Amino acid sequence: MKIKIDLEDYRITKGRDFRVHKARTKAAKLYANDSHYNELIAQFREEIDDLQQKMYAQDRQGLLLIFQAMDGAGKDSTIKHVMSGVNTQGVECHAFKRPTDDELNHDFMWRHWRVMPPRGRIGIFNRSYYEEVLVCRVHPEIVKQVQRLPSKTTGDIKQLFNDRLKDIRNFETYSDRNGIRIVKFFLHVSKEEQKKRFLARIDTPSKNWKFEEADVEERAYWNEYMEAYEDAIRETASKDCPWYIVPADDKKNMRLIVSAAVLSEMQCMKLKYPELPAEQLGHLQAAKKMLLDES
Repeated sequence: MKIKIDLEDYRITKGRDFRVHKARTKAAKLYANDSHYNELIAQFREEIDDLQQKMYAQDRQGLLLIFQAMDGAGKDSTIKHVMSGVNTQGVECHAFKRPTDDELNHDFMWRHWRVMPPRGRIGIFNRSYYEEVLVCRVHPEIVKQVQRLPSKTTGDIKQLFNDRLKDIRNFETYSDRNGIRIVKFFLHVSKEEQKKRFLARIDTPSKNWKFEEADVEERAYWNEYMEAYEDAIRETASKDCPWYIVPADDKKNMRLIVSAAVLSEMQCMKLKYPELPAEQLGHLQAAKKMLLDES
């Protein structure tokens, strides 16, 4: 049983209209029960996989899915549940942690653009270059003390982040013009729900490994992070490179909305199997005849 999801409730194409305090962290429940949810997510996976196979065969376009969120919002599980049914030959996922020493010797986009998906593939970034205008903005000492930038760049820290947003916007437009569509997801969890999930990580032995004390410390900067997200989305959302602001307090709901968004974006790419020229079709028929004539 299919469901209808009005993606315009979540899709941001005109960044100037976005205000983070108006964005919801909860939405009307899209599934009746766990069985219904499993049926729906499986349907989405099947349709996404079908379109990915056409993308791979067509070999003219690629897709990058970027997932950004506060800790505990469910990035890992969303990627797993939404994309697990897609042929692994056509999907690559990259999770970006703290930059290595070698990465710090390059520009802030370098470690990301070097693993951009090729045409015919889907790339997934679990965190991305947006961390450079989120974490680094909330903690500007990273830019000044760690990133080895020239003093002329770090002298005006506000201008530095304005320039980075401009660079990101230009990069995404450039990427889209060259056949790699970029779609971005902000999994928007409430501070209260994040607290519940952190406590669950502490109280559940099998989840202890996911807990880091620094995650709790970052809660003190919640408002600063929300301001950084708002500015990033306002400056980089466009028709060609949209953001989806997905309510994340209900993980199953969140995954269904993300699935619907991924499917919709792929449908807009008009993917189809390539049509072979008449000569090649003739070769296929000749090969078929040879096979059928075998004794």
